[in-house]
Amino acid sequence: MKGISAKRSRGSGQCRKWEGFLFILPSLAGVLVFIFIPFLDVIRRSFTEVMSGKFVGLKNFRTVFSNTAFRQAAYNTFRFTGICIPMLIFCSLAAAVLLQGQKKMGSILKSMYLMPMAIPVASVVLLWKLLFHVKGMLNGILSLAGMRAVDWMNSEYAFGVLVFSYIWKNLGYDVILWLAGLAGISGDIYEAARVDGAGEWRCFISITLPNLLPSLYTIAVLSFLNSFKVFREAYLVAGDYPHSSIYMMQHLFNNWFRELSLDKMAAGAVVNAVVILMLVLLLQRVWEKE
Repeated sequence: MKGISAKRSRGSGQCRKWEGFLFILPSLAGVLVFIFIPFLDVIRRSFTEVMSGKFVGLKNFRTVFSNTAFRQAAYNTFRFTGICIPMLIFCSLAAAVLLQGQKKMGSILKSMYLMPMAIPVASVVLLWKLLFHVKGMLNGILSLAGMRAVDWMNSEYAFGVLVFSYIWKNLGYDVILWLAGLAGISGDIYEAARVDGAGEWRCFISITLPNLLPSLYTIAVLSFLNSFKVFREAYLVAGDYPHSSIYMMQHLFNNWFRELSLDKMAAGAVVNAVVILMLVLLLQRVWEKE
């Protein structure tokens, strides 16, 4: 009887393993068919000529790196990411800490923070044009104050407008993630620290921040990936060729696609994917050491 029961338990364990595999099989098949296999074809195309399919080695990559527009777009993208992500993480963490102690107004404020994510992109673009157009509301206020109107999207201010758009759009999402991390910290730890004489700032530095490190990694990676979605607003507001300060990698790929420069697109996509993967792995390694 014991042997039969042992065989049954082993059989049930194997069934559970297959059940888990079957559960993820549809998603795995979708990723393979629509993402992984097409990207392998992109890697192949990055080493071939666009018309003949002839192998050209690293010629496409040399063409991409010598392209002035690529260097400008890469610089703007790195600059945008390097400025926006720390600002977004800091602002969202501060908002989450303030919201954590709000019981009555907390749910209303959470909904207000999440509203920008529910607004369609077309509506956001219309709002930006209404505010930042040469004859928009912001310039109307400046003219009433006796100041000169500014062409916000065709001047050095365009980069600041794009940064503001990204933070406004993604702040609520990161606030919710921070609140989830804060909710996982036991209140007993804070009570014990306060009994020992620790103040609010000491509790935040010694208890809150160390316990939020796993959440910080997730939020940083998601914020980094979401930073590439800001192209939609920039494209719809400023067009194919915006001000040089907000000419991003997505603008470059869009223009190459319109010109059917598929060889440069493939090489640029491979370079972009490698850089993103390296940054994510580097961030993961730093967090594992912490």
